[in-house]
Amino acid sequence: MNKIVRDHYPVANLPEDLREGLAVGGTVRVVIEEATALTNRFEYKPRKPMTAAEAVESIRRFKAEGRKSVTPEEAVARIRSLRDEWDDE
Repeated sequence: MNKIVRDHYPVANLPEDLREGLAVGGTVRVVIEEATALTNRFEYKPRKPMTAAEAVESIRRFKAEGRKSVTPEEAVARIRSLRDEWDDE
């Protein structure tokens, strides 16, 4: 990933649309990253909803992985223990 960082860059050297709201004689920190690097992290890409057949197939694949089921009581106990770890600090 290419990234350019300039500290204490003069506001006067910025393009006009980026100077808006900044002090005329001030300096800023400029960070420029390639758009392709940002696309994966920040861009929201809406997906179309699953069909009923796709949902059933997704459930079948999930069950085929053989993950152990967790009862509601086990889930609550796990959450409470995690929460209590924060209370001990």
